[in-house]
Amino acid sequence: MKRREEMTFWERLYVIEITKGVIQTSSDLIKHLVQFLLQVVGLNKTAKPWATFEYPDEARPYAPRYRGRHRLTLNEEGSVRCTACFLCATACPADCIYIEAEEHDSGEVEKFPNRYEIDTLLCVYCGYCVEACPVDAIRMDTGIHPEIYPPDPRAFIEDKETLMKRSRILEDEGPEALFKRHMARIRSIEKNPYLAGY
Repeated sequence: MKRREEMTFWERLYVIEITKGVIQTSSDLIKHLVQFLLQVVGLNKTAKPWATFEYPDEARPYAPRYRGRHRLTLNEEGSVRCTACFLCATACPADCIYIEAEEHDSGEVEKFPNRYEIDTLLCVYCGYCVEACPVDAIRMDTGIHPEIYPPDPRAFIEDKETLMKRSRILEDEGPEALFKRHMARIRSIEKNPYLAGY
């Protein structure tokens, strides 16, 4: 940036600089308008004439590293892998994870989470819980985003069964099936928000 004492007389008047800015803005406007009109008419078929996605009918593809909604991973026998060590709740900067531990019946496992809840209203989707877990019990690889909820804040709390169900769907049917169910639910809520089943 030039200092005031280094500016010429014409630069200090700002007339030339303002004119340059108007020319640049006008040329960008004309260029983008011509591109848009060519796309609408059909002469330029490389892209859509607009950048919007008609959500939820059309969804923008997420990157593979997208931090989606949480899920609890399962063991081979279908039980939750979590050992209720509280490291995820300790690492959480939003303090949105609540765990209630209980002793396990078998001698092989010391304890397990009787209650595992994530308040997604408070969650900042930072992924610290995933990084802190020593047994890879919690992941954010579902590829789905939060849904539309009613005004009741209790609907934002995801319990252990909900988090385990996402893992079952991912393992049995794959990520595409989980995303299709998620989008179908959002479409149904959008069509009839008062009969969403809350």
